[in-house]
Amino acid sequence: MEMPGERDKHAWRTEILARRAAMSAEEHAMNTLALVAAAGRLDVHEWVGAYVPVRGEPGSTQVLDALRTAGARVLVPVTGSPGPLNWAEYTGRDSLRRARFGLLEPIGETLPTTAIGQAELILVPALAVDRRGVRLGRGAGYYDRTLAAARPDARLVAVVGDEELVDRLPEEPHDRKMGWALTPRRGLQRLGEDHAPE
Repeated sequence: MEMPGERDKHAWRTEILARRAAMSAEEHAMNTLALVAAAGRLDVHEWVGAYVPVRGEPGSTQVLDALRTAGARVLVPVTGSPGPLNWAEYTGRDSLRRARFGLLEPIGETLPTTAIGQAELILVPALAVDRRGVRLGRGAGYYDRTLAAARPDARLVAVVGDEELVDRLPEEPHDRKMGWALTPRRGLQRLGEDHAPE
């Protein structure tokens, strides 16, 4: 998806959320299956940070199950007061319960923000990401604050639709850059200044 570079984050969010809302259930299901296959090919041996998709976000709990099948233990966010996210281990679809904001969360022990420091790879929800690694979230800043606790060598991966990997997004000083993008058809792609087109 190409959009004029002068558009601000609000305009990007409005456009992308509208596109996601218009996506058919069949297309979403096809994209999910592709993401499940891509997640199964990730090189993971330890803890992985991930999330339970909601409101049209790419993927499903099948992606989390694929990570577990690949050998990882999976942490997902737990809602709390505004600020850095807490975490809990995902052990299967049956371990989830309804929580605030329409989210699904594990019923197990809630772990502090620092738990994400165990993760070798963190799948981060995004509305879009650009080829420099600039991520567009929903605007609350939870992940920008939380990722400060990630270990220095953790692979930060924005999960987006194929058309949501774009050339350039508006950037702010507090934005935490992603090193990779995971999309249904393109799989895992390296991001950063060295990987951005001229």
